[in-house]
Amino acid sequence: MIHPTRPPGQTSPMALLFVLGITFLGFMPAGVAGIVTVDHALGVATLETQPERVVSLYQGATDTAVALGIKPVGMVESWTEKPMYQYLRAYLSDVRMLGLETQPDLEGIALLDPDLIVAARNRHLAIFPLLDQIAPTVVIDDVYEFKPLLSLMAKATGKKEQGLCLLEHWQARTLDFQSRIRKKLGSAWPTEVAILSFRADHARIYYGGFARSVLEELGFLAPAPHRQKGWGIKLTSEESIPAMDAETIFLFMEDDPAVQRTYRRWSAHPLWQNLKAVQAGEVYPVDPITWNMGAGILAANLMLDDLYRHYRLRDPLPEVLDAC
Repeated sequence: MIHPTRPPGQTSPMALLFVLGITFLGFMPAGVAGIVTVDHALGVATLETQPERVVSLYQGATDTAVALGIKPVGMVESWTEKPMYQYLRAYLSDVRMLGLETQPDLEGIALLDPDLIVAARNRHLAIFPLLDQIAPTVVIDDVYEFKPLLSLMAKATGKKEQGLCLLEHWQARTLDFQSRIRKKLGSAWPTEVAILSFRADHARIYYGGFARSVLEELGFLAPAPHRQKGWGIKLTSEESIPAMDAETIFLFMEDDPAVQRTYRRWSAHPLWQNLKAVQAGEVYPVDPITWNMGAGILAANLMLDDLYRHYRLRDPLPEVLDAC
């Protein structure tokens, strides 16, 4: 059709723009239309295509990768149950090991030719420039930030729908637990809990960290002296036992003879017997892997499983990997 006000043979401006647009798109580099930029603790990562070769440089990132349905091409060794934690082992067969979380094998990472590296600022700040030369690297601020990590990795890997499902499932479980424990404990809720760990030559009180962040989200309180910044404090003398006092104590330790000797010596001390939690029979050993080392959305759900069982509450929601 000839435009009634345009001389025959003259091209419409809109048609010209359309043709130019198609021409421009034809010359765009592959993947530009799908470019994703991810803000993280040390800058912005640009990903031109959805990553297929992901390297995980700390435990929480490995946990989160499994939750998102990603099998990393490389990962650092676990702190115990080496080379990887039992609760993740079924999903991580034949993954290349890259040394320790605190000293990953840079040459090994480069040889894997990854298209995404996941790191933590408080572990990998010094080597971040080298990692970022190997592949786009996203960095979480702290290894215990399991929900920000999930959102970060879901965006970077193109798994936003799965990430949202995991977060919504976690929120639903959190609300359900809060409702049930409030009814169960009545005026005793919220209760103050201490998080303790025993080592071969000392004990620890955790003011912060993974377990504390999960417990606080669920509504548990820290004793007033434990409401401090930082991960916590090391105690080297039994005379410091009163600092552990709380209505309930959750404690974890490795299955090591030296650690068990320390615990037996401290728990036999009269000051330990005077703790409120001890006198009330409210001291509970928990798994150090899921309560302290796992640091991802799956470990958080396993922690919550423990709490449902501990308080004898009905847990009506499906397992996280069945739900998502």
